[in-house]
Amino acid sequence: MTPMVRNTMSSSHHAAGNSGGDPAGSVYAALSQYGLLLKQDKLVPSVVGIVTGESLRASWWSHPKSHLIFSILSALSDHSQVTLTKLLAGKDTFVHSDLWPALLSVAGAREEWQLRGLSAAAADLLERVERTASPVRATGAGCKELQVRLLAPAHEIHTAGGHHETVVERWSVWSARMGCTALASGDDARRLLEQATMKLGAPLDWLPWRAALG
Repeated sequence: MTPMVRNTMSSSHHAAGNSGGDPAGSVYAALSQYGLLLKQDKLVPSVVGIVTGESLRASWWSHPKSHLIFSILSALSDHSQVTLTKLLAGKDTFVHSDLWPALLSVAGAREEWQLRGLSAAAADLLERVERTASPVRATGAGCKELQVRLLAPAHEIHTAGGHHETVVERWSVWSARMGCTALASGDDARRLLEQATMKLGAPLDWLPWRAALG
């Protein structure tokens, strides 16, 4: 990630989808507009789609603009007003800070759709996360399951050895670090996230509590 990409994203107000002159600015403008933005998707606006102007079926890693995509994704992940989740269809979904109170409210509710049928691996990892205020290093299906069910947020860290590792933490730790307070009404929180999903053009059953209704 370069400082140029970071600064362009935080200051640009270009229209979403205009990837020609300022792709980083266009990506952040789209996220500001919708509140949610997928990393890559064939059907709805996504970072990869905005940068390439294409609806890719294959991985973006082999695309000629892969280095630019990587830089913008890295900048988004580090942006002070953006957090990365698996909110929509279990896919990497960037969430703008305007929706953080709603996200935190839904995530902290511990409703039936979050806990019913939780795998042993995910339950064990959740117990470890809840026992400490420190990030817990984690990989595999259990880690992804906690993120998809919004039971715990995860992010990447850079190790002393130069590697990237995923860590999981409590939502209370995340909210304290980000200075975010949960919306008081769970119904209002779900409604805000559902409105943002529809605005993006995604089906409501991409949201985990909607998917759980069958």
